[in-house]
Amino acid sequence: MITGLYAITPDEQNTDVLVAKVEAALQGGIKMLQYRNKLANHKLQTQQARALLALCRQYHVPLIINDSITLCLTLDADGVHLGADDGNLSEARAKLGADKIMGASCYNRFDLAVSAQQAGADYVAFGACFTSSTKPHAPVASIALFETAKKQLNIPTVAIGGINLENAPTLIHAGASSIAVINAIFSASFNLDEVKTNTQQFAQLFG
Repeated sequence: MITGLYAITPDEQNTDVLVAKVEAALQGGIKMLQYRNKLANHKLQTQQARALLALCRQYHVPLIINDSITLCLTLDADGVHLGADDGNLSEARAKLGADKIMGASCYNRFDLAVSAQQAGADYVAFGACFTSSTKPHAPVASIALFETAKKQLNIPTVAIGGINLENAPTLIHAGASSIAVINAIFSASFNLDEVKTNTQQFAQLFG
């Protein structure tokens, strides 16, 4: 069951810094980690993902790879997260096999979530729920989407986009199974203690 705090890595070029921040978040109680670095080349992505996978194994937390089925399978990571432009979900499921986690971005569209579930997705993500600095022009996903999904879908929902400690409870109350955050725990201004503390505060929202 996908639930709790879902951390997504920042675009950090320094692997040592990235690993240190992720370990602080793991200590704070994240339940899933997605490796996403839009600024890294393939070599750096492979290096960073391999280092994070070893770390996640220590903490028994699944590592999801953003966009790349190839990298996921090469490293034997736990799964992949795909957007609307990342290919056919049914074909992706066939490549991944039954034992890997497959998540799908559905933005603000419930119809995409229904299709993703039919294609074998293990969870769907809606967002941006609030104004996001990571994707400032992303479509806005209403809180009602999570209420509808809870009633009509058989898979978990992940809320993403501009989420902080103040607005996260609204989404959880509406039915979001998991909360995905980047800057709220991995801001460049945070030291390792702050990363861990902020993660703990988010984790406590799930009881």
